[in-house]
Amino acid sequence: MDDNLIVKPLRNLAHYYVHLLSRLGLVKFTLSLATLIIVAALAIQMVLTFFLTGSMASKDDVVRSVFFGLVITPWAVFFMSVVVDQLEDSRQRLTKMIRKLEKMRTRDLELNKKLKENITLLNSEIGERKRAEKALQHTMAELRQEVQIRQQAQDELEERSALLRSFIDTSPDLVFYRNQSGQFSGCNIAMEKLTGKTEQQMIGLTPIEVYSDDVAQFEMQTDKEVFASDESMTYAQWLTYPDGRKAYFELHKVPFYSGDGHRLGLLGFGRDITERKHYQEGLERASREKTEFISTLSHELRTPLNGVVGLSQILLDSPLNPEQRRQLQTIYISAVTLGNIFNDVIDLDKLDRRRFNINKAPMELPAFLHDLERLAVLQLEAKNLSFSIDYPQQLPVWVETDATRLRQVLWNIISNATKFTEQGGVTIRLSISERTEEHCVLTFDVADTGIGIPHDELENIFAMYYQVDNKAQATGTGIGLAVSKQFVEAMDGQLSVTSELGEGTCFTICLPMRICDQQQIDEDDELPPLHLLLVEDVELNIQVAKTLLEKQGHEVKVAKTGQQALDQVLANDDFDVLLLDIQLPDMTGFELADTLKERFKDDLPPMVALTANVVNRKEDYQRHGMVDVVRKPLSIKAVNKVFNHLFSVSGVSSTMADAPSVSEAEVVPSHVNNESLILDEEVLGEFCQALGTEGMAKNVDLFEQAIDPYLDVLHSNLIAQDHDGIVSEAHKIKGAAGSVGLARMQRLANQMQSPDLPAWQHNLTRWFEELSNARKQDIATLRTWLSEHRQTFSR
Repeated sequence: MDDNLIVKPLRNLAHYYVHLLSRLGLVKFTLSLATLIIVAALAIQMVLTFFLTGSMASKDDVVRSVFFGLVITPWAVFFMSVVVDQLEDSRQRLTKMIRKLEKMRTRDLELNKKLKENITLLNSEIGERKRAEKALQHTMAELRQEVQIRQQAQDELEERSALLRSFIDTSPDLVFYRNQSGQFSGCNIAMEKLTGKTEQQMIGLTPIEVYSDDVAQFEMQTDKEVFASDESMTYAQWLTYPDGRKAYFELHKVPFYSGDGHRLGLLGFGRDITERKHYQEGLERASREKTEFISTLSHELRTPLNGVVGLSQILLDSPLNPEQRRQLQTIYISAVTLGNIFNDVIDLDKLDRRRFNINKAPMELPAFLHDLERLAVLQLEAKNLSFSIDYPQQLPVWVETDATRLRQVLWNIISNATKFTEQGGVTIRLSISERTEEHCVLTFDVADTGIGIPHDELENIFAMYYQVDNKAQATGTGIGLAVSKQFVEAMDGQLSVTSELGEGTCFTICLPMRICDQQQIDEDDELPPLHLLLVEDVELNIQVAKTLLEKQGHEVKVAKTGQQALDQVLANDDFDVLLLDIQLPDMTGFELADTLKERFKDDLPPMVALTANVVNRKEDYQRHGMVDVVRKPLSIKAVNKVFNHLFSVSGVSSTMADAPSVSEAEVVPSHVNNESLILDEEVLGEFCQALGTEGMAKNVDLFEQAIDPYLDVLHSNLIAQDHDGIVSEAHKIKGAAGSVGLARMQRLANQMQSPDLPAWQHNLTRWFEELSNARKQDIATLRTWLSEHRQTFSR
């Protein structure tokens, strides 16, 4: 406490001293200090001197005081200056320290303020977090409840999805969906069966990788239309199963979207309406067949009816008693009335197209001309018209043609000529051209002296229901010439007309015919064993042909495709003959022959075609390097004949020019064309002779196993109106039927595989039904025949 009393005055004195020094400056302060020290020293000296001596200070005392002040003052000033400097330094440091402290204080205040704010904010956040935690707990509780509800909904959705998928997969209808890029995203089991691919295999594929080219192009086009219009589309389409069976589907496509309205692709649904289409076509066919039957019946009966009318007129001009004349007049009037009824029926039922078959058979030409002349004279004499037939002396006696159709054509033309001729008559001039030993072309010119036909109507004269205008005599339906033209063209001939008004008309019929001579008997020569390559895809044909050829001692290798044939010929260069089927799964026999010819050139073995089709031009086969053609089913006699020509066993030249003409090959042997013939016993006898009845029975078993799948595919092609498929499948059935001697089935299949036949398309359904109905009965008949002849061929 006492130290503070001492130090504080000194501190104040020091501050005062420093203050004076700072205020007066160093010089003034020094002078002032010196004066003060001198005065102080003088005062002290005077006091001490007076106290000690009792007298006032002397001059020396003053001098000593001044000297003391002058000596002490610099040291005092120096000391004070040092102290002042130190104090100044201390002050400055202190000032800086104070400033720092103030800054620190300011910062502390700011930090304190921020801390308070942070604490307030933290307290607020803590409150918010507490409230958020409570809300979170509440939300979690709600979420758990929602998750539970969603899980239940998901379970229900999965059950419904599984149920829906079950419905989709068990549905017989096609279900598929594709994305915006046209790729499959999924399908049902029905679609898998149609395409032969699983759903996983189909995902990512486009239609062009799933369907055939034509179907794929149509599918992609309809997809574009659905996307472009953004609307659903319904259409019908034929689709093919992996086994070749065709089905007619009604397809419905709709675009589908996501929840936000974004289009994802399209959904497709397809319903098999093959039976419906078949039923509709059956109704249409029944209606059409009824109309055609009525029209056909009307027209076919007109020829004998005209004979009744003509003969009645002749008899009316002869001497008769009154009762006979009355009865004959009744016959005449009834015939005319019936003719008018037939004409009315035809007028009511217009024909779109005629149905008829051409059945060629040997015909005795002179007898045919005699019968025609006799009937024509009866008709023309009723109008007092003449009739004559002019023909050369050297006519062939027997020709092969459809005598019924030819007679109908000539009778239609003669009747037409009689109708428009009032004076003169009708003349038939028969000439023959392009005659060889086996073929000729017969030309019938039927000329009348009637009213003629205008030139501008000649091109329409063969149109259905067409009649020349303004002719009172033009009664009837106008179908006779149209039908006649169809008959002639179906027999590979031509029917034309020339006419001059007032001078008459001439119809010209040109028909190629085969001349029937005495059958030449070919001698069978014994052949050496040959190494043969048989290229055939029908298993039954392979079995029969291979067995027959091996029975003759030949070694037979089999190739079922063109590629297999190429591989075998490449691997084996010692084949003696290549037997090539014309219809193969991967290429035609012609394409195979061309490939072999290009690859092997002159080192190629002889190629012989195997075909069940019509063979008219040998050049068609020669052009592809084939030396001959053998008709299926194989005949040992025919095969040996070809081999004899090829290898000159009997000294016959093996050149193509000397080979038998392939034009002799028939689609179906003439004896098989007999409509009542079920079995081809000639072929059966040859097969049984070579194979035995047991071997033939095995072939029948094989045929019975194969025929149902063939008929199923044929039926689907028939409903789909796939003409190429019909021809191809019918060709297989025909070959298979011929290989076991089933003549009726062979004949029906041959008709179905021959699109050039008249009214082919209209007859297809009837032929198929006959073929299907004949299957069981004919096979049973064949088994009975084999059983009855077992002893015959076992000897």
